[in-house]
Amino acid sequence: NKLMEPPANLGDYPKLMPLKEVMEIWPQDDLDNPPVPIREDLIHFDFNSPEDMEAAGVPTSSGVAQESPDNYFAWYQAGVWDVDSMGVPPTRNNDWSFAKWAQHARYADRVGLDANQPHFYWQSGVEKEERFKDERDWTFVSRDLPSLSATEENFFLFQPEFQKGIQCRFGERGVTAATHFDGGRNMVAMMTGAKRYILSPPRECGKLGIVTARNNPIFRHSLLNFGHLNHMDDTSMPEDEREWLELAGTAAALSTVLKAGEVLYIPSHWFHYITSVQKSAQCNVRSGIDKEGDEVFGGYDDVTNKCMPGGM
Repeated sequence: NKLMEPPANLGDYPKLMPLKEVMEIWPQDDLDNPPVPIREDLIHFDFNSPEDMEAAGVPTSSGVAQESPDNYFAWYQAGVWDVDSMGVPPTRNNDWSFAKWAQHARYADRVGLDANQPHFYWQSGVEKEERFKDERDWTFVSRDLPSLSATEENFFLFQPEFQKGIQCRFGERGVTAATHFDGGRNMVAMMTGAKRYILSPPRECGKLGIVTARNNPIFRHSLLNFGHLNHMDDTSMPEDEREWLELAGTAAALSTVLKAGEVLYIPSHWFHYITSVQKSAQCNVRSGIDKEGDEVFGGYDDVTNKCMPGGM
């Protein structure tokens, strides 16, 4: 690998030239007219390159790209989805590398990818056991997010013993994840870009179209695309979808935009519906369940006994 190969002769690298010539190639104050292509005389380390990461000895995380025929990504448990009775699943995994996904995400930003065009969503993370390994064996996710991979309680970890690993989601412009709830108290850290979160309290469970059957591959999630609330005059909308959207439209909710460097706390059993505003990367960690909830907003009882037949 070029990163690890020493120059054949001392002085071969880096290539130098007179300062006057450097400034003639790209005058200091002519920022809007750089040379094409920009000359690079140094080897650059590229985090997006598996070869560079391997050469540097950085343990890498595995991941997978999901694709959807439009910008809506409905979660489902693949092993439980029955194609014969349920049809084609809403999304599928493909063989894209992270670099290819990132290229398409930049394209989506550049052209303002239409909501009805295919979209792609990269997902990665680390298992909960990694934090107990020697730090030299940590992937860069654990190394870069030590507060999330800690083994002791801190601001981000409520009950470290119940930490379920670190989940990282890389969204391109428009990618929207279906509303759902998680039992664990959730800390979501935005690495880059921005995502819009629409939150609803547990007491709104019955209005959001949440699938309540434990043996259903959509369990704890909804199939409702809330973007369709802006198209209720569409005469081709199925009647059952229209009825559910009319009900969902009455649910109490709030909207917030999580930007790079910010952390969002999502309490146990709160519903969250997420849209990537631009190419973005976010990692989150869940640790411990709050079953008490709140007498105003609801909690565990509202998403189990009151919303799900027979509870969870």
